[in-house]
Amino acid sequence: MLKKFLSLFVLMLISVVPAHAEIKVDIIAGAMEPISVAVQKFETVGSVSSRDAKMIRNVVEADLKSTGLFRIVSHDAMPEFVEMGKLPDFSLWSAVKAQVLVQGKISAESDGKYNLEFYVWDVNGKEQIEAQSLVASKKSARRLAHIMADSIYERLTGEIGYFDTQIVFIAETGPVHNRTKRMAIMDQDGYGMRYLSDKKTFVMSPHFSPNMQTIVFLSFRDDDPMVWTLDLDTGEQRRLGQFGGMNFAPRFSPDGTKVALSLVKNGITHIYEYDMETKALRQLTFGNSLNTSPSYSPDGKKLAFNSDRSGNQQIYVLDLESGKVERLTYGAGRYATPAWSPDGQFIAFTKMADDTFYIGIMDPRGRNEKILAGGWYMEAPSWAPGSRRLVYYETERALDSIERISHIRSVDITGQHVYDIELPDDINGVEPTWSPKLP
Repeated sequence: MLKKFLSLFVLMLISVVPAHAEIKVDIIAGAMEPISVAVQKFETVGSVSSRDAKMIRNVVEADLKSTGLFRIVSHDAMPEFVEMGKLPDFSLWSAVKAQVLVQGKISAESDGKYNLEFYVWDVNGKEQIEAQSLVASKKSARRLAHIMADSIYERLTGEIGYFDTQIVFIAETGPVHNRTKRMAIMDQDGYGMRYLSDKKTFVMSPHFSPNMQTIVFLSFRDDDPMVWTLDLDTGEQRRLGQFGGMNFAPRFSPDGTKVALSLVKNGITHIYEYDMETKALRQLTFGNSLNTSPSYSPDGKKLAFNSDRSGNQQIYVLDLESGKVERLTYGAGRYATPAWSPDGQFIAFTKMADDTFYIGIMDPRGRNEKILAGGWYMEAPSWAPGSRRLVYYETERALDSIERISHIRSVDITGQHVYDIELPDDINGVEPTWSPKLP
C-alpha cells in the first residue's frame, strides 16, 4: 500500500566516514547537552514549490528537536549560506556553536517527482559525514523530510531512526459516558490523521503486522467482541476465526504468520496462538487464572503476558518451545500490558501502585526496573523502531463526570524527553501502537 501511494525510491546512498573520532550522540545517557544542529535553507532547482522546500526543512528540524538530543540553530544566527558542492567556512559555524551543518537541495524532475540531495558536516571535525539523494512524488514530500531526518539521526546516534513511521490508535469523540471509538492512523508526529473504521462499530486494541500490510484489532461488531484484521491496501476487514468465545488483546508474531490473543472459555481467560496459514488454534496458558496482553519477543521464541495466577496482576514470560513459565515482576503494585522492545533488551509495562499509574521498562529477566512516566491513568506502551522511545496514552483525572481528556504521549528510555503528539481538538487518543519503519 505504502509503496503504491507514496512512490518513494532511494536513488543513491553515500556515507563518508572520517578516519578520526567523530561526533556521536549518547542516547542512553540521562542529562546531557544536546548536539547543536544547523539546517540551512534548501536550494531549489526548477518548479519546486517554495512551500514544500520550507516544509521539508521545518519537518527535519522538528523531528530532530523532538528527540531531546539535538538543539536546532536559529535561522537568524546562521553566519553564511553554503552552496551545495562548496566547502563551509567551519570557523564561522563554530563561532555560533554549531556542531553539525546540514545542507539540502531540491530539484523538480521532468516526471513530476522531487529529487532531494543533502549533505551532513561535522563542523569540529571539518568533514562531511553523510551524503544522500532521495526521489519521491511531490505529494510525498513530507515523507522525504522524515527519511532525511532518520538518516541524520542514524548517522549521529548509530541507532535506527523512527521518524518515517506511523501510529495506529483509537480516536474517541463525544461525552465520556457515550463515546464513539474509531480506529485511526497518523504519522508519528500526528500529521495526516485518517480514520480506518466507521462510527457504527466499537473497536479497540489495534496492532500492526510486521510488514505493515495488516492491522489486527478487537471489534464489537453486532455486539460480538471478536478479533478482526484490516488489510491496509484494500480496506477489507475479515474476522480472524470462529473460536467459540470472546477473544481480545491480539498481537502479531515477529514473522507475521501467527497472532497471539486472549480467549474466554467457560469463564476462564487464556492465551492462544492462531496460525494465519493453517487456521489452527493452539492454547498456550493453562489453569484457572486470567491471562492476557501477550507480547512476543523479537525472535518469536518467548511470550510476555500478565496473569493473576499469583494472587494479583503480574508479568510472566512463557517459553514457547518448552512451555515453561517464569514470573518477572515482584515489585509493589500490579503490572500489566507488557511490550517487548524490538531489540530484545527491554520489556515495557504499565504499573499500578498507590493510586497512580506508571509506564516503565525492565530487562527481560525482570530486573533494573525504571519508571519513565506516572499519572492518574496511563497505559498501553508501544515501542518505536530502534527501541529508544515509546508511545502510550494518558488520561487526565476528570473534574466532573462530563469531560475526560486522553493524550497520546511519547517518552524516551531516559524518561526525560516527553512530548504530546498533537491531535485534532475534539479527539481523545487512546491505545496507540507504533509501526515498524515504512517499506
